[in-house]
Amino acid sequence: MAPAPASGPDTPFVPEPGRLARLALDAYAETAAEPPAGARDRLLAAARVRRGPAVRAGFAVSYAARVAAMDALLAGATPADWATVIVEGWTLQELVAHLAATDSLVAAAMGVRVTGPPIAADEVLSRTADVIAYQRDRDPALTRADWRAQAEAICARAVTMDAAVPVAPGGIGFPVGDHVLARMLETWIHTADAATVIGVPLPPPLPAHIHPTADFCARLVPLTMALSGMTPGAKALRLELTGSGGGTWHVPLDLSAPAAPHAGQPADVSITCDTVAFCFLLGGRGTPATFPADVDGDSGLAADVLTAAPALSGP
Repeated sequence: MAPAPASGPDTPFVPEPGRLARLALDAYAETAAEPPAGARDRLLAAARVRRGPAVRAGFAVSYAARVAAMDALLAGATPADWATVIVEGWTLQELVAHLAATDSLVAAAMGVRVTGPPIAADEVLSRTADVIAYQRDRDPALTRADWRAQAEAICARAVTMDAAVPVAPGGIGFPVGDHVLARMLETWIHTADAATVIGVPLPPPLPAHIHPTADFCARLVPLTMALSGMTPGAKALRLELTGSGGGTWHVPLDLSAPAAPHAGQPADVSITCDTVAFCFLLGGRGTPATFPADVDGDSGLAADVLTAAPALSGP
């Protein structure tokens, strides 16, 4: 009897001659079968229900990704899920109506056709009340479709616009690119709200999508302090955001200049914290007094920065 061949992790697999013949016959037998008539169309229709195709989005690409994530969550929502209270006393259907309401103010400012009732007041709370009243007795699938269609229209318009064009939905003047980043942040936060309540794991955004949102949040810090009645004077913050999408910024706190990537400038205080946690703190999720952060320098100034951070957040 011939000795058994050596075996181990470094030994290449050599099939026996008879086994090789059987493998060849199996390969010949694997001829492609024609799918049943209409199967491809049914498969694509089912896939589109589960998640719509990607849209061209220009500078709205990170917002488009969060819309896709929320839409995928909604695709699996049961009737009980749609009726579940998620946040602010809103059911899931009312939460989607709220997102559509706030989106609609940005859409109108961008010259995009608005879904739902005509805008009676350019203000988030009034618009939310109007859209919730309009959507409440409709099928949740129609609420989802209205919200998704308007979000896709915003993304399509973004392809044709310069992100630096100033617009002022709700009376808040920012470049349109920043307003869309704000929509990305709110959609991300409310998707996380819904996923937590419904019990669905939510994958994080791509680092390339988190970073511009983190940059937007860093640039908002002086404004949040001003809105909170704080007057730090000509002081500056070194903000280091760790984890996916993070970076380090030099933030003048007196609105004299926008935050910029840190390049060794002196600062009165340094705050180091997690990127996603900081974005969510700006979005109204988190407790400033117990927010986990490493502080070096003026601890009182750091406390003021963190206390003021949620000043622009709303429902």
